[in-house]
Amino acid sequence: MTLSFRDKVALVTGASSGMGLATARAFAEAGAAVALADRDEGALGVAVEHLKGSGFQVLGVTCDVTDEEQVADAVERTVAAFGRLDAAYNNAGIQSPAREIADVGNDEYERVMAVNLRGIWNCMKHELRQMRTQGSGAIVNCSSIGGLIGLPGRAAYHASKHGVIGMTKSAALEYVAKGIRINAVCPGTVETPMVAEMLAQEPEAMKEIMRDQPIGRLGRPEEIASAVLWLCGPGASFVIGHALAVDGGFTAH
Repeated sequence: MTLSFRDKVALVTGASSGMGLATARAFAEAGAAVALADRDEGALGVAVEHLKGSGFQVLGVTCDVTDEEQVADAVERTVAAFGRLDAAYNNAGIQSPAREIADVGNDEYERVMAVNLRGIWNCMKHELRQMRTQGSGAIVNCSSIGGLIGLPGRAAYHASKHGVIGMTKSAALEYVAKGIRINAVCPGTVETPMVAEMLAQEPEAMKEIMRDQPIGRLGRPEEIASAVLWLCGPGASFVIGHALAVDGGFTAH
């Protein structure tokens, strides 16, 4: 099955590194014009210039997904530059330190929810307004294996990622009759800057996670990108409201 996004337009958040950057590159390699959105202006600029240097049609948009006005602007700029919006990967997210619920501060909880849950809410809201007008489109939200299971010390993060799946399923049912498909991807432990930080700060916790990842290695960002492109492509035309685990067997226990 060949995945082609020629003459299509994609938007990726959290696109300056890790799974976001790998997915933006994958969309571009498949022929799409791609808008990369990220709050880290410096890293975003480097990513965009690198892709442009490879001959791809890309746009960089500085965007904090917790700010609805910035999200609306990112979608508007994408459409102004490329004419439409066919696919979106809402990837931006943060982790929180392993901590018992009783010891989690309100600020930490609110920050995780703001980025991981409200951020995707903001993105879907404005992406869907454009796609509803077009009568077509596909959205993939980044949940996590943390949206499918529970782990000690991760309640805030897992609550946000469970919430992403709930939003995804409800939105999928709202918009399937309007020609728009919405799904979620649930990565396991993947080799990204966020996981590298976890490995450095919580080596014992990461040993336990890796022990439960039967494939015996970290995932690669490109493996998540492949799943996202499939979910956005015609090969997944009958897949609606699904949370796809891409986790090296973690949730198969």
